[in-house]
Amino acid sequence: MKKTLFLLFLIASLNAFGQSNSKFHKKAIVVDTHGDILSDQIKSGIDIGLRQKGGNFDLVRAKEGGLDVQVFSVWSDYTGGFNLANRQIDSLDALVKRHPSLIAKVRTAKELKMAIKNGKMAALFGVEGGHMIENTFENLDSLAKRGMTYMTLTWNNSTPWASSAYEETFKRDSLKQIGLSDLGIKIIHRMNDLGVIVDLSHVGEKTFYDAIQASQKPVMASHSSAYVFNAHQRNLKDDQIKAIAKTGGVIFVNFYSGFLDSTYAVKFSNFNSRHKKELIDLSSKLGSRSLAQEEINKKYQSEIEEIKAPLSLLIDHIDYMVKLVGAKHVGLGADYDGAESYPKGLEDVSKYPLITDALINRGYSKANVKKILGLNFIRLLKANEG
Repeated sequence: MKKTLFLLFLIASLNAFGQSNSKFHKKAIVVDTHGDILSDQIKSGIDIGLRQKGGNFDLVRAKEGGLDVQVFSVWSDYTGGFNLANRQIDSLDALVKRHPSLIAKVRTAKELKMAIKNGKMAALFGVEGGHMIENTFENLDSLAKRGMTYMTLTWNNSTPWASSAYEETFKRDSLKQIGLSDLGIKIIHRMNDLGVIVDLSHVGEKTFYDAIQASQKPVMASHSSAYVFNAHQRNLKDDQIKAIAKTGGVIFVNFYSGFLDSTYAVKFSNFNSRHKKELIDLSSKLGSRSLAQEEINKKYQSEIEEIKAPLSLLIDHIDYMVKLVGAKHVGLGADYDGAESYPKGLEDVSKYPLITDALINRGYSKANVKKILGLNFIRLLKANEG
């Protein structure tokens, strides 16, 4: 009888704890600083104001997950530039126009808070890849005028004025410019003047430290994880994490399994090797390797699920950075719709409450959880307003 009563008490306590966390999560401001859905939206014509069967983001699931603020990534690969950036911003404006009761485009911290108060998602955008300004201040000014929150100085490709992490690592001997050029330093200064946050995800180490020195305002890494767990060129080393924090900036941790888990790349390569012939045939049929990969991943979902990083590893990355530089310098930059794998249980934006639960279960105070979920981004936004 005593054992039965104890079990009933334990179950009731856990339920109450879970309900308490749920209420706390709903009241907290939750921010994701990097989501890649806009490039998909202009290709497929989907309406992400409605629930989607695929992908990681739509406004319905975002509401379910308590996601209050989304910084949409305006992205292209090596070929896209200023015109493509504007097409993606147009698509965001069109989304807001279609669903004015659900989402509002904002630029300042004050506007962000007003949108949330009115029950809407606050939408901002950041440009991922300095190549999209096509080396002109005119284009930089134009994107800032349209509301650009941050600019990632490079994507995987370098620009004539800044070298990327990928090319500093794998193409260093062929680079004409390593680090920031004089033009790059002037671009940083113009970004400071315009209130555009300097984003150091994707940049090479030389560019990283040049930008830290050049910027007169706090900087960010919009979607990067910790190098100590996975020695990937896209992850940040301890000294880099400390350097961002020293500016008053914030590192927003990336959810991609390939950045979190040092064993993921080999597992994913083995997965593709097992299905190599099918992948080749499907690529030929669809005319796209990426579309073929998506189909293969769906077909063998149980295998894909098995190689995902555990949620606990994402929390390890967050926890490591917090212990290194403090809770006021860490946030969330999921990179949803920008990769093929995320931690188990974090399939889409409806799952953010799991992160809150995990942080509280690790012993984090609610004050520090609030900082990580969103308050750090709002502070950073205020600090960079022109």
